[in-house]
Amino acid sequence: MQTVFSIAVDALAYGMVLFVISIGLSVTMGLMRVVNLAHGAFAMIGGYIASYATRDLGLGYGVGVLAAVVGTIIIALPIERFLYRRIYGAPELTHVLMTIGITFCVIGIANYAMGPTLKTIPLPAELQGSADLGFRTIPMHRLFAIASGIVVAVCLWFTIEKTGFGVKLRASVDNAAMAAALGVRTEIIYALSFAVAVGLAAFGGVVGAELLPVEPYYALRYMVTFLVVVSVGGAGSIPGALIACLVLGGIDTTGRYLMPEFGEFFFYLAVIALICVFPRGFAGRKN
Repeated sequence: MQTVFSIAVDALAYGMVLFVISIGLSVTMGLMRVVNLAHGAFAMIGGYIASYATRDLGLGYGVGVLAAVVGTIIIALPIERFLYRRIYGAPELTHVLMTIGITFCVIGIANYAMGPTLKTIPLPAELQGSADLGFRTIPMHRLFAIASGIVVAVCLWFTIEKTGFGVKLRASVDNAAMAAALGVRTEIIYALSFAVAVGLAAFGGVVGAELLPVEPYYALRYMVTFLVVVSVGGAGSIPGALIACLVLGGIDTTGRYLMPEFGEFFFYLAVIALICVFPRGFAGRKN
C-alpha cells in the first residue's frame, strides 16, 4: 500500500511539473499556431537563472523563481520580435527548423557561460521537509509542485476563456486581419501570449528541477517529451494538456517504479496507443 501511495504522489507531482512546463507550448502551438521546439530551452534558461540567483548570489528561493520568470521573459521578447514574428503564418517546417536552431544556440551558450555540469536550485527549509498525513508523509516539494500545477491551470483557463485578453487572443487566431481591422493590436497580443508561455516554461523549469534536473542538454533531452504531451492533450486545450500530463506522468512513473530497466518504454508505448485512439489528442480541435 505504501508503494502504491508513493507512486501516486510522485506521478501526480511529475504530471503537474510536465503540465506547468508544457502548457506554454500548448498555447503557442494551439492558439498562436507556432511549432516552438525551443520551448524547453526557455525552461532551461529559467532553471539556470534561478540556480545562479540562489546558489551564487545567495538570494531566496522566491526571489530566484521571480528572477527566472522575469529574466526569461526579458530574454525571450527580443527573440519573439526579431525571429518568431517573421515566421507567423509560415509552414510548420519553417517553425521546426528555426526553433531547433534556437535550441542548439541556447545549448551552446549555456555550455560556454555556465559550464557543462548539472545545476541545482537549493530549496528553502519550508520545502525540504515532509507533511505528515497521519498514515503517510508527503515531501513538501511534491505538494508544492502539485499546488503550482493546479493554480497555473485555473489561472490560465480563466485568462483565456473569461477575460478580454483571451477574447482578443482567440479573435487574432481565428482571423488576424479582421481582428486588426476591429482595432485589436495583434502584434502586442502575440507578444504577450509568447511572454506568458515562456514565463510558464521558466517557472516550470524551476519548480520541476528536482524531477527534471537542469543541465546544458535539458532543452534537447526533454524536447520530445513536451511535444508529446501537447500532442496527446490536444494543442491549445488546457484541460486536454492537464489530462495528458497526469495520464502519461502516471504511466511513466509507475513503469519506472516497477520495471526501471525498461526506461521510457511504457511512456512512449502509451503515447502510440493514445494517438491511435485520439488522433487529435484528448481535446484537439478540427482545423
